[in-house]
Amino acid sequence: MVKSKPIKAVAKYIRMSPHKIRRVLNQIRGHSYLEALMILKFLPYAATDPIKCVLESAASNAEYAYKLDKSKLIIDQIFADEGPKLKRIRARAKGQACRILKPTCHVTVIMKEQIYLN
Repeated sequence: MVKSKPIKAVAKYIRMSPHKIRRVLNQIRGHSYLEALMILKFLPYAATDPIKCVLESAASNAEYAYKLDKSKLIIDQIFADEGPKLKRIRARAKGQACRILKPTCHVTVIMKEQIYLN
């Protein structure tokens, strides 16, 4: 039987598209904390930096609030929601203006500790 406590961390308003973030999240979903850090270390995407920060924050929350060991944590849920878009304007020919939308996203990590009872 497995007991677990949910540990959560959220990073909001990350200046990156949620599609680019999800590409990395799909790689680490379901892995342990240490495995996820190893995977993030070797992935060639810029999205790994904010994800690593959120992952470390969730692990620190578990260590501080629940006195849990980081090596026993696994990623239960991890997802990226769309945030507000920053609206910018770019000058175009003949006095026209073109709208530029710069996406943001919110990353949520929910971890749990796995304890095997015999």
